[in-house]
Amino acid sequence: MSTSEHPLAAVLPHAECIHDRVAIEAAIARMGADIREALRGERAVFLTVMNGGLFFAAPLALAIGCDLEFDYVHATRYGDATVGREVRWLHHPRAKLAGRTVILADDILDEGYTLEALREHCLAKGARRVLVAVLCEKRHDRRVPGLAADFVGMEVPDRYVFGYGLDYYGQGRNLPAIYAVLEDEG
Repeated sequence: MSTSEHPLAAVLPHAECIHDRVAIEAAIARMGADIREALRGERAVFLTVMNGGLFFAAPLALAIGCDLEFDYVHATRYGDATVGREVRWLHHPRAKLAGRTVILADDILDEGYTLEALREHCLAKGARRVLVAVLCEKRHDRRVPGLAADFVGMEVPDRYVFGYGLDYYGQGRNLPAIYAVLEDEG
């Protein structure tokens, strides 16, 4: 479905703001301190999961406040759709992962198929451990068995959410808050 079929301007005025910028920034600051403590001075590989993780990863890296090696990974199940398909790789990380701690920074943990594929890729490349940091986590019973985020900023309802990296049919990633579409508008 295209953005012309689902214009953001039509849904945003009716969407519920579930987390404002102040709450998001506080959650990221807390997560940064928790990750810094978990690293205990180790120089980890920080992988931003594109595109959604971009808006979250930069302030998270600053909040961690210790030296990190940066790279990114781009894999998707959704594209601009709302129903996932097979994981499709667009960019593998170039950083050497063997023997290292890897931090995967993504916008949301929903069902978890993409994050699970990314985690397994890092482990297959020899990562010593993979820490998953997500800004948002949806609470439901459809998650990949055994997958959990190590660091979670905030919970979101089991609805279509967008803003602060999360998109509404490819739109609205740069909104400074997180919104939930009304259930009858998704």
